[in-house]
Amino acid sequence: MGADPQRHAAPARRHAGLKRPPPGAVGAAAEEFAARWLAARGADLLLRNYRCRRGELDLVIREGDVLAIVEVRTRRDASFGGAAASVDARKRRRIVLAAARLLQSRPDLARLRVRFDVLALRPRLRSVDFEVEWIRHAFTA
Repeated sequence: MGADPQRHAAPARRHAGLKRPPPGAVGAAAEEFAARWLAARGADLLLRNYRCRRGELDLVIREGDVLAIVEVRTRRDASFGGAAASVDARKRRRIVLAAARLLQSRPDLARLRVRFDVLALRPRLRSVDFEVEWIRHAFTA
């Protein structure tokens, strides 16, 4: 008996003719969208992609006397809890450590109340924008 030709055939492409964006492109587009979206709602964008040995902060915004550390997450669908649920304990710890380092190096920011937010984005079909869920006070330090 010979091998079943269907069994070893290459899987059909779900979206024939559509190419996947390069790695990081969706995340960069999401962060750019998030920065503009927050600014349109009155937030002052202070920092983008702050990096230190302890971790990275996607966006740092100011709303009045509150400094918000915003983690931007993108998922195509809500399976497994969606974008917000992907900010697990390990990720939260790295965000908190990076925020502590930022506040140590910036006394002008250290005097503000700090809030940790998650901005969960889901790409809209056939569009260049995202559905947005802004979770203020998503977690604490």
